[in-house]
Amino acid sequence: MCGIVGICNLETARDIDVQTLARMTGAIRHRGPDEAGIYVDDWAGLGHVRLSIIDLAGGGQPIHNEDQTLWIVYNGEVFNYPELRAQLERQGHCFYTSSDTEVLLHLYEQEGPACLERLNGQFAFAIWNSRRQELFLARDRVGIRPLHYTVHDGRLIFASEIKAIFTVPWVPRRIDPEALDQVFTFWTVLPGRTVFQGICELPPGHYMEVSKGNVTTHRYWDVPVWPRSDQIDRPVDEIAETVGDLLTDAVRLRLRADVPVGCYLSGGLDSSGIAALTAGRFNADLSTFGIRFDQEAFDEGSHQQTMAKCLGTHHREVRASAAAIGTSFAEMLWHAEKPVLRTAPVPLLMLSKAVRDSGLKVVLTGEGADEVFGGYNIFKEAKVRRFWARQPDSAARGALVGQLYGYVFRDQRAKSFLTSFFGNGLDQVHDPLFSHMIRWQNTSRIKTFFSPDLRAAVGQCDPYAPVRASLPEGFHRLDAVAKAQYLEMKIFLSNYLLSSQGDRVAMAHSVEIRVPFLDYRVIEFMSRVPSHWKILGLNEKHLLKKVLAPVLPESVCNRRKQPYRAPIVDCLLGDGVRELLGRSAIESAGLFDAAKVARLLGKFQTVDRASEVDGMALAGVLSTQIVHRLFVEQFRADAVAPVRANLTFDRRGRTAIRQIDRGSVRQIPVSSLSDGGNRPSV
Repeated sequence: MCGIVGICNLETARDIDVQTLARMTGAIRHRGPDEAGIYVDDWAGLGHVRLSIIDLAGGGQPIHNEDQTLWIVYNGEVFNYPELRAQLERQGHCFYTSSDTEVLLHLYEQEGPACLERLNGQFAFAIWNSRRQELFLARDRVGIRPLHYTVHDGRLIFASEIKAIFTVPWVPRRIDPEALDQVFTFWTVLPGRTVFQGICELPPGHYMEVSKGNVTTHRYWDVPVWPRSDQIDRPVDEIAETVGDLLTDAVRLRLRADVPVGCYLSGGLDSSGIAALTAGRFNADLSTFGIRFDQEAFDEGSHQQTMAKCLGTHHREVRASAAAIGTSFAEMLWHAEKPVLRTAPVPLLMLSKAVRDSGLKVVLTGEGADEVFGGYNIFKEAKVRRFWARQPDSAARGALVGQLYGYVFRDQRAKSFLTSFFGNGLDQVHDPLFSHMIRWQNTSRIKTFFSPDLRAAVGQCDPYAPVRASLPEGFHRLDAVAKAQYLEMKIFLSNYLLSSQGDRVAMAHSVEIRVPFLDYRVIEFMSRVPSHWKILGLNEKHLLKKVLAPVLPESVCNRRKQPYRAPIVDCLLGDGVRELLGRSAIESAGLFDAAKVARLLGKFQTVDRASEVDGMALAGVLSTQIVHRLFVEQFRADAVAPVRANLTFDRRGRTAIRQIDRGSVRQIPVSSLSDGGNRPSV
């Protein structure tokens, strides 16, 4: 895994400063500490930092084709590259490396944008055609790897992370009010947005073509939408066999590397299944990594130990105490580059450090299984609430919610509250957003902390309008579970789970995560499987349990799902919070109402247990304040150390200069962006 940056002139040839490219590349050196490279001509400049995983000796980038007219910088992996290379060699292409990067470049040379349909991988890349002065950018189907861009002053500037774009001195840095409104509705921005004005993200499954003033974006893949009439009509055992074969092959491909590959192991069905397939069929000498919590409500340590013992793995645990989570909260936000309503990404940041400290660079994870196989309570809620809506006055139907949240229904008061909560909006069953609307509206309650200026900037903006406009043809013909799955994959998966809890916190410590459940073949096949095989009654992931039962202990395969969570309030009420959420800091940023924030902090001093909404409010307001401080108030482009490139190509003089100068390159420290040389303490 790596990091990429670039600048492309849109209208006229203008000097592209190599030092600017070097500084952009230096800002994301954590994504690729092993090597760095730069290409520049009068129209475009490309930069790359490398995490060496395939072709350790010869895979340095930028990489070019035979006549040096095409140049690529690439972040990711194409797992089926050996098969593609063999075909390209038969077609006459010559290679000078053994990397998947060069395979991708020649495949593009052969097939153009259609090459994306041939790739099984996770990637974001840029290809520069120096002969035609054309730039091609692309991102993988589900958005495992990030790619941001902005158009400013006649140039397109792109990078894996926004902080690299901000090192370009003339790029403005401002919070986007409408994007912040989305975060406080959906937990994240919608596809294509970031929380910064003028900074966009290429959506998953899209590519961009840039040619002398023209910038066009195209979608090449979307989560498939199949009406019930086109779903697979086969016995469940046959379906399970096919899924098992696809999942096993997805794991096999993702073990392709010239370095050891480990696994995350939470103790739940998903990560345990991936670890079991890996250890049982491909790699018996497996290292696994898990998170432990001090609070019993969050901890899954006993299940991790059961699986580690069963598989015989070398298991390492990371203890995520409340104090440790609070201490690392600002660091996580520096890498996430967006506010969050949870602390859950922080333990994963700590986990990736443990992986790197152990000497590993690559891990397989279980992300995506809940979205693809029907594992979230929100999917079951959709079923229950639609069933309930047929007889809204039925107490028996409403009581089914208790089977989803039995651990909450401890007394009559809680039971009455949740029945009332989930009973809202039953008359809106025909709304295409029915499955998620009750959650989104509940999250939106924390917008009460917005300042009058922020409210005015948001205006009458309807956050749901772009979601409705993006729904594909045929969406209305899907059943309740399929609709909810589509929304979850399009909004939450790529923009939060694979970002703030995925790529960003892993790459902060130069660790590549690979996600077998998000192999596009698995997604496409499961999109045609009837929903009742995904959720049988109220039994989530029924089909996946059937697939994994032969390789997992019964106690793990059929245990009640425990969603991954982390404590919030206990972690975020340290001394530094008083300054960040004090009147002066709040009014300086201008995003929140200082009096309301003060009352929220006072509330935490008087109640024994904070509500879910109060916890989200604290995390959301605090994280927004930190993001504003790090990237708007205190970010200094000249504080970023330029990278020293191992490989530099300067095409202005039609020469290629190879430099071997590993030098000492420091990463940009969060502490340098904070008052008194110390990052905000939370």
